[in-house]
Amino acid sequence: MSKELVMYSRRGFCPFVNIAKRVLDQYDVTYREIFIDVDDAARDRVLEWTGFLSVPTFVVAQPGEMLPYREPLPLSEGVSPRGRNRDTMITEPNADELIDWLAQHKFIMANSVSKD
Repeated sequence: MSKELVMYSRRGFCPFVNIAKRVLDQYDVTYREIFIDVDDAARDRVLEWTGFLSVPTFVVAQPGEMLPYREPLPLSEGVSPRGRNRDTMITEPNADELIDWLAQHKFIMANSVSKD
């Protein structure tokens, strides 16, 4: 199955979005960005998935879709989504967490990963 990386983001400054974009650029990863401050349905989706308006929230989707291709692992109530690998979703990852998650889903090759 072909997969697409979708990043839920916002237009204003966010340090987690900046970190994510730096990693994506470093590894030349193609992604589609959806802005939760423009798209009310996307904002509601992120709120439902994470309990917060947490960006970036990444999902692995079928090409052209906006939802994860399979249901992400659940979050326990009241638990922060930050950096949690939920299989087809990760929210506010640091650089290492994002690199590992991208390799897991074969958006980057595991042997090309350098965490220097």
